[in-house]
Amino acid sequence: QGLVNIQYLIYENELYVIEVNPRASRTVPYISKVTGVPMVDLASQVMLGERLADLGYGTGLYRTPPYCAVKVPVFSFEKLSDANSILGPEMKSTGEVLGLGRTMAEAMYKGLTAAGFTVPSPYAEGAGVLLSVETEDYQEVIGLARRFHDNGLKLYATTGTAGAIAALGVAVTPVADGAEIVSLMESGELRYLIYTGAVKDATMGDYIALHRRAMQLGVPCLTSLDTASALADMIASRYNGGNTELVDINNLRAWRRHIPFTKMQDCGNDYIFIENFDGGITAPESLCVSLCRPHYGIGGDGIALIEKSRVADVKLRSFNRDGSEGRIAGNNLRCVAKFLYDKGYLRSEHLSVETAVGVRQLQLYLRDGKVSSVAVDMGQPSLAPADLPAALEGERLVNVPLTVDGTEYRVTCVSVGNPHCVVFRDSIDELDLAHLGPRFEYHPAFPQRVNTEFVRAVNRHTLRIRVWERGSGETLACGTGACAAAVAAVENGLCDRDSDITVSVLGGELTVRVGDKGVVLSGGATTVYDGSFEY
Repeated sequence: QGLVNIQYLIYENELYVIEVNPRASRTVPYISKVTGVPMVDLASQVMLGERLADLGYGTGLYRTPPYCAVKVPVFSFEKLSDANSILGPEMKSTGEVLGLGRTMAEAMYKGLTAAGFTVPSPYAEGAGVLLSVETEDYQEVIGLARRFHDNGLKLYATTGTAGAIAALGVAVTPVADGAEIVSLMESGELRYLIYTGAVKDATMGDYIALHRRAMQLGVPCLTSLDTASALADMIASRYNGGNTELVDINNLRAWRRHIPFTKMQDCGNDYIFIENFDGGITAPESLCVSLCRPHYGIGGDGIALIEKSRVADVKLRSFNRDGSEGRIAGNNLRCVAKFLYDKGYLRSEHLSVETAVGVRQLQLYLRDGKVSSVAVDMGQPSLAPADLPAALEGERLVNVPLTVDGTEYRVTCVSVGNPHCVVFRDSIDELDLAHLGPRFEYHPAFPQRVNTEFVRAVNRHTLRIRVWERGSGETLACGTGACAAAVAAVENGLCDRDSDITVSVLGGELTVRVGDKGVVLSGGATTVYDGSFEY
C-alpha cells in the first residue's frame, strides 16, 4: 500500500515486470502538480489504513485537467564522457523538465526546448531529419517520412530506410555511414534523428557515438516511432517560442471554460471571432494554433479577439494560423464591424477600431437591418525598407531584384501595417505556392517574415492575385494583401490612382482605391455560424 515504482518490459510480445520499488520517484511531484492531487499525502494516509473513497477520490470523482503534461529527461553525456549513452532500464538522466500546454504538441515543444534541444522552424535553413529504422519498421516509417516531408523538412536516411521511403515517391537523400551523419549534424543540416533497433544488432556502437554527438549538439535523438510521431505532430502544429501559453503553475485552471465564438468570413478568409472584453483569453497565440487546424480544431485562417479600447470604440487583435500576431487585418476589420452591429454592441454606421498600427475608421452599409458590406480606411502605405522591415537597397522598394530559390524576381515591397512582397507575372495559376511561398516568407531579406502576393494585371482596373500569408500559408483572400497588390500596381503604372481597382482573389472579389490620403478597402462580411469551445 502506498506509492510504488513499477518498471515493465515488453520483449518479443511478452510482458515482464522488472522491479517494484516501494518509494516515490521524481515523477510523483510532476503528476501531483499537474493533476492537483496530493499523491504523497494520500499515499501516507492509505498506508495508515484510510480508503481513497473516504478521502474524496473514489470512483466517479476524478476530473481531467485542462492541460497536457510531458516529462522530458535531461542527459549530461557531453560532460560525462566515459558514460555509456545507450539507454536501458537504469536511470541515466541527470535531470528532468516539465512541458505543460493545452495540447500534447504544445507540451512536447516546451519539454524539448526546456531540455536544451533545438527545435527549428520547419522551413528554416538546414531543417533536416535523419531516419534509420529496422526492416520491420519500414511500413510505419513511410507514413512518418511523408509527414516530415509535407511539413518542410529535408529527409535523410540510411541506405535501407532510404530505399523504402524513395519507393513512396518522396525525395530522400541517402547517407552512407555514421561519419556522414555526424558531419551533417555538425554543419547544421540535421535537426532531428529517428533511430530504432540500436540494441538489436551490430549497429549499437554506431548509435552510441551518434547519440553522444547529438546530445552535445542539442539535436533530439528519438528511438521510438511513437515519440517520432508525436514529434511530427508538434512540427505540424507550428508551435514556437512566440505562440505557446505561459502557464502559471501555481495557479493552474482546475476546469475547462466554455468560450462562445462566431465564425466569420469574406472571400473565404475565415476567422474565429471571440469577444474578450473581460480579458479571459490570456494566451491567444497558443489558442490559435490548436483551434485553427482543420479536422483537429474549429478550422480557420486565424482568430480575432475583440477587446475594450481607450482610444476607439473597440480594439481588434488578429492572430494568424501559426499564432503570430498580425498588426492589422483588412477582412477582420470589416467582419468585426458586422459582429458588433448585428449583435447589438454598437448601433452606428460609423465605427472606429484600434489596431496595432493605429485607429482605423469604418463605414458600414446595411441591408435588411444588418451589415452587408464595409469600407475601411487602411491608412497610408509605405514602400520604405525600414517600415517593412526589409534588408534591400533603395529608398522605395519598387520593382527591385530579389533572388529566391535560385531565380531572380522583380518585387515591390509594401507595408500596409503588415509587410507584403508583390510579384507581377503574366500567369499565376501554374505556380507551386506550397513550395515557393515559404521561400519568400522566410527569405533572409525579411527578418520578420513577409506576406507574398503573386499578381496578374488583367487591365487597368482589375487584378488577379494569389496570396501566401505568413503564418497561414496560401489563403483564399487577404485584405491587406489586396491593398498591397493595388498599391504596387499603381506604383508600377499598371493601374490608375484614385480609381476603384477590383482585386480578384481565390475566394471572391475585393475593391481597393489608392489615393493621396491613403488606401480604402471595401468588401462584404458574412457570419458563418456561432458556437463554443472548451478552453
